[in-house]
Amino acid sequence: MSTSQPRAGWRLIRLPLSSCTGPALLTHYGVTDEQERRALLALARQANAPGWWHGYSDILPGWFEPYLGLEEAATQIWVYEVQSVPDLLQTEDYARAVTLLGRGFSTRDIERGVRLRMARQAVLDRPDPLDLRVVLDESVLRRHVGGPAVMRDQLKHLAEIAERPSVTVQVLPFRASGRSAGGSFSILRFAGSDVPDVVYLEQLTSALYLDSPKDVDSYLRVMQHLSTQTLTSRETTQFLGELLK
Repeated sequence: MSTSQPRAGWRLIRLPLSSCTGPALLTHYGVTDEQERRALLALARQANAPGWWHGYSDILPGWFEPYLGLEEAATQIWVYEVQSVPDLLQTEDYARAVTLLGRGFSTRDIERGVRLRMARQAVLDRPDPLDLRVVLDESVLRRHVGGPAVMRDQLKHLAEIAERPSVTVQVLPFRASGRSAGGSFSILRFAGSDVPDVVYLEQLTSALYLDSPKDVDSYLRVMQHLSTQTLTSRETTQFLGELLK
């Protein structure tokens, strides 16, 4: 099933959050595992509370704002990217250069967009950091965004952040086919078996959120296939070093 609004956490968004009603409904739905109950109630509170990004809503497309809630709640995100370095791994200058590629943004809005992107990266620094796994098409690293100095700093940042235990960055080289991948996509995964995985597909003026098991399984298989063709983490680090030279 595809929809322009995310259905992940659909039941959670409608789950009353009083100390007695919420747990009672979980029991009614057959969720008895204590760890799952805590995770689902925590997600419900996040879904009902205004996100920290609410202050940026005037510069956020309506179809993108739900993604920020999913990103904040996710425990694991897998990304395949063919256009640019993923937002969570961008340097400030690279993020600014990417934003400048758009049209109609004021200088103030560009800077606010950059601050928002930098703030989102806090999911990598929290006590239970997001498990981020990224496959980058080689073209992403070959494409000069913002000029040589910006790209040099971005490549250094990728090499450094990939050293974190919670971050995996691997390059899909030109020699790999990647035929089954199609375009860029992200798979967001959440704690608790009752919360479905979500595939996020961003388009120019909209986005799709897919959460049917059939759709998610298809993208998981693609990601697994891509992972068999990528450079290893060590080879990726060496590759980044060669590009820096």
